[in-house]
Amino acid sequence: MDESKGLIFDIQRFSIHDGPGIRTTVFLKGCPLRCQWCQNPESWSSRPQLMPAAQGCIGCRRCEEGCPEGAIRVGEQGPLLDRERCRDCYRCVERCPSGCLKTVGREVTVDEVLAEIMKDEAYYRSSGGGLTLSGGEPMMQPQFALALLRAGRARGLHTAVESCGFAAPAVMKAFLELTDYLIMDLKLSDSRRHRQQTGQGNEIILKNLAAAAAERRRNNFLIRIPLIPGCTDDPENLGGIADLLDGVAFEGAVELIPYHRLGTSKYPRLGLDYTLKELTEPTAAALEQARQQLAARGLSLL
Repeated sequence: MDESKGLIFDIQRFSIHDGPGIRTTVFLKGCPLRCQWCQNPESWSSRPQLMPAAQGCIGCRRCEEGCPEGAIRVGEQGPLLDRERCRDCYRCVERCPSGCLKTVGREVTVDEVLAEIMKDEAYYRSSGGGLTLSGGEPMMQPQFALALLRAGRARGLHTAVESCGFAAPAVMKAFLELTDYLIMDLKLSDSRRHRQQTGQGNEIILKNLAAAAAERRRNNFLIRIPLIPGCTDDPENLGGIADLLDGVAFEGAVELIPYHRLGTSKYPRLGLDYTLKELTEPTAAALEQARQQLAARGLSLL
């Protein structure tokens, strides 16, 4: 029995957008990037976090009364957390009868996760689906993630990994050996702009892109480009990404992911500031223009 442990924040069954067929996607906590438009900021930290729900508080004040640090009080909009005083004891979560307070992130073993995944084995067989690791960044927990991929393969599962590509080359190599289908983000071609928008340069990402392209083929490698107005959607950046893919002889498919605002409400609940408050979703015309630019470079778009 493999007791390798990892920290996850969700398991999503019946996924149809995270690789071929019907899949179960396991979301691992921890990410090396801080993309300003990120829709899963709860994935950033490598530790469990307290995250009040957007609604559901019944005003009982049991959380407030039970906090030894006086770090929480109940206002008109529900529980308010002073994160500087909070010591992550989670007594407030234990005392909350409505489930308004919860922790994001739980420690699990490979066997626990695999048991959940295998509940839908029949759907994987009939649809060509399987297991997908996402995040956060799965490569930030290599021991656990690789053990989970090995366990899935031992059970005959098709494996997929969603990655930003920011990992040590040796780690990327180990993942490629156990991954049937790779989904990799490419956000910005220029390293300076990449650092401004995500907190990190893209040199390691581009090195891993080249390594992946050298062994991946048309049907098992997908590049996703987030189309963020004013951040990644300009012709210069899209042309730069096309140049990068041409330079590594990329043979897979490309998918544009239009910006949306569905995750913005999570930021204040995590004590974070969302800096792109005025950003709107790209128009259909802007999306089509981006598609045409990439298609004109010979890229195969989903």
